[in-house]
Amino acid sequence: MQKKSRLTTYILLALVLGIITGYFVNANVATPTGFVDSMSLLTTVFLRLIKMIIAPLVFATLVVGIARMGDASEVGRIGLKTMGWFFLASVMSLSLGLVLVNIFRPGDALLGHMSTAASNTGIVASSLSLKDFVTHLVPASIVDGMAKNEILQIVVFSLFFGIAAAAIGEKARILIDALDGLAHIMLKVTGYVMAFAPIAVFAAVAGTIAKSGLGVLSTYGVFMAEFYLGIMILWGLLMFAGFLFLKKRVFALMGELRGPALLAFSTASSEAAYPKTLEGLERFGVRNRIASFVLPIGYSFNLDGSMMYCTFATVFIAQAYGIEMTLAEQITMMAVLMVTSKGIAGVPRASLVVIAATLSQFNIPEAGLLLLLGIDHFLDMARSATNVVGNGVAAAVVAKWEGELAHPGDEEMIKDAA
Repeated sequence: MQKKSRLTTYILLALVLGIITGYFVNANVATPTGFVDSMSLLTTVFLRLIKMIIAPLVFATLVVGIARMGDASEVGRIGLKTMGWFFLASVMSLSLGLVLVNIFRPGDALLGHMSTAASNTGIVASSLSLKDFVTHLVPASIVDGMAKNEILQIVVFSLFFGIAAAAIGEKARILIDALDGLAHIMLKVTGYVMAFAPIAVFAAVAGTIAKSGLGVLSTYGVFMAEFYLGIMILWGLLMFAGFLFLKKRVFALMGELRGPALLAFSTASSEAAYPKTLEGLERFGVRNRIASFVLPIGYSFNLDGSMMYCTFATVFIAQAYGIEMTLAEQITMMAVLMVTSKGIAGVPRASLVVIAATLSQFNIPEAGLLLLLGIDHFLDMARSATNVVGNGVAAAVVAKWEGELAHPGDEEMIKDAA
């Protein structure tokens, strides 16, 4: 616990130092390109270190969890509860974004100042048809899926592998024990990698501020303030939903998720917080087999912050161009985003790809994405942290439904959970 507290403190210090350093470089260096590139290199190395952990950790923990559940009916029951929660959370997140953007109407301030000329945003629109989704869901090669960190494909393979291992029984026990050892090794590796987190946080923030300056925050201050207010409301709704099932323990859960959420916020990547989120849930009392089952699926199906941003940002761009979307069009857009947002990777800028595809489907100029590019990093910080909280609450609630959540003082079950 003391180590976790120290890491949180160091990340906060790095965040503040990054803002100060970035502002100094932006104000005093004529061409800060070299500094920005150096900072970008440090951030990239850290995120690559995190990504090298994800595939083996997800595979090992998920297979072990499923194999130790027993029969396929139990896996199906837990999976159904998990997907039911994710569906409700998705509807809530998308609806909240729509309601707030229609109340605040942040795009009206830019009305008449927008160019409809085609511009290179650097974002490639990627619409997701049902055929594309299904074919992407099933890996042609699990090695290729792991190499590309395709979490959804790893989950599908792990489900088959884990159910088959459970069906074989005693013959698979040695392999399952070996994978359990692999999972613990990867969590230990995570501890080593996390030692570099403050450096990565400093580099990410300093590089962004050095490139764009503090002015980028004030220019879009109103839009960012309204979005962050929406994020706070979403956090409140997630906590309330958790409170309905966990009662006062939801506050202890938020305490465990504080560190992972801060890491996701600082690096603008919910994927970076995956290993620490898993550890935090186990400390809270969620049994490993539940946490390792719900979290990987959540990273593809339950990115609450990203989904709220998709509706908020899309309608914002439409408002900036004076395009009034009817209620029917907005509900249709929400239904489209319900599908296209599934499979969003928890990495920076993934939401922009989905937004680009949505804009083209509703004949909204894609050049409007340029409005978001300058501040997207700061928006991504908030939605990444929210993704972590949403998945953490989901795992705890599913564990509660299954009777797999340890009570305070239940040392034996907490030990078993870990």
